[in-house]
Amino acid sequence: MKKILLSLLLLSACAHKTVAPPTTASLHFPEEKHLRNIRQLTFGGQNAEAYFSQDGQWLIFQSQRDGAPCDQMYVMRTDGSELRRVSTGTGRTTCGYLYGTDKNGLPENLIFASTHGASAECPQAPDHAHGYAWGIFPTYDLYTNTFKGDGPLHQLTNFHAYTAEATISPDQKKIVFTSTKNGDLDLYTMDVNGKHLHQVTKELGYDGGAYFFHDGKRIIYRAFHPETPEEKKSYSENLKNHLYRPTWLELFWTDLKGKEKHQITHFHAGTFAPFMFPSDKRVIFSSNKNDPQGRHFDIYAVDLDGNNLEQITFSHSFDSFPMFSPDGKQLVWASNRNGKAPHETNVFIADWIE
Repeated sequence: MKKILLSLLLLSACAHKTVAPPTTASLHFPEEKHLRNIRQLTFGGQNAEAYFSQDGQWLIFQSQRDGAPCDQMYVMRTDGSELRRVSTGTGRTTCGYLYGTDKNGLPENLIFASTHGASAECPQAPDHAHGYAWGIFPTYDLYTNTFKGDGPLHQLTNFHAYTAEATISPDQKKIVFTSTKNGDLDLYTMDVNGKHLHQVTKELGYDGGAYFFHDGKRIIYRAFHPETPEEKKSYSENLKNHLYRPTWLELFWTDLKGKEKHQITHFHAGTFAPFMFPSDKRVIFSSNKNDPQGRHFDIYAVDLDGNNLEQITFSHSFDSFPMFSPDGKQLVWASNRNGKAPHETNVFIADWIE
């Protein structure tokens, strides 16, 4: 269990500052047969969770750079050009997503979670004297803006509870996100205008990091559901103090009502960041399942029934947050590979080879 806890220093509600082994100076490794023409898009700092726009030409990602005390939200083209910040520069942000397409073919809107509405300062990080914990900050709310930034930043939620990890359905009509609004870390859906709120999961424990299937009828997500009385008590007490102490995570999928739930992985390891293949029959994700020390995260693929597991990356450091482009021809992810400083995490993109 201690090894798993150490490994989850790399995880977060979306992504915290990573603690990683020494960086690996290479863009590509011989075993990575599905990846070709790898390009590095960011250079230096902590950069993670880069996600494609609907047209596949832009990325939104979070980054701690230029001396900033915590993550802010940025967009750039898929070649790394036209980089600009789209958050306020205050508070802490996480989990950005682009949606909609305007008449010129550009992304139309963006969404992310931020604490800036409560304070311009970064929220105080949890005290790790009693073990590693994620801060489930109740000051996180969802905000939207136009992609161009020519409209006012709109606060979409005001639950006075942790509300983050939002992604958008393929038809651009629904949001799925995680919130503690009812006292637990559960998944919710609502319309992009904030109407028709629906609670999807209700089992005690953490449910988060959800993405829609391409058919828009199901969601895939990561979860930790405490099993023993001791686990349940510890989880509930920590959550009252706005903390979550990670142990292990598994992958699940469910329909939008939460009535048909299926567990995909049974690794009892740090397994997270799932995204569906274009076929909706396989999932790509990150896990430390093959590292006895629990420190190295690689990207894997597996069928929805848990069969045909395949390792995709082999950097022996940290590879995670994979996402396919809308046409399925490219993969973007975050990695420690080719870093120039310890624990440096950058955004990479590659052509996907079946």
